[in-house]
Amino acid sequence: MTFAKIAQKLSLWAGSPKTFLGAIVLLVLWACSGPLFKFNDTWQLIINTSTTIITFLMVFLIQNTQNRDTDILHLKIDELLRATSEAQNAMLGLEALDLKQLEALRKHYQAMGQGEAKSLEGLEKKNKIDLNQC
Repeated sequence: MTFAKIAQKLSLWAGSPKTFLGAIVLLVLWACSGPLFKFNDTWQLIINTSTTIITFLMVFLIQNTQNRDTDILHLKIDELLRATSEAQNAMLGLEALDLKQLEALRKHYQAMGQGEAKSLEGLEKKNKIDLNQC
């Protein structure tokens, strides 16, 4: 089994309500065992070490899942751009641009959108639509 498949299954398991409830039960059991161990340093070290290790591993799992989801989203958007006749196919290669080029494109599209926003305001007044409620 590849890392991607393992990460996907682990992320589904880790994000489930049963896993969350299991973590709460473990925390309650740990807290209740405090008087038995007289709240000593070893008792505290168990929870600190456990949560640190789990957090460390979850960072990589979450990052893998996020990268996969982002790639899927980009592919879907790329397909929509490719299939739309009025779309600019040059947008399919944005990953190769540097930060300054992306910022210039963002400003260009914001300027285009300002005209559209004004037409939405006119539509809002004409049809008595509150766009803030949408």
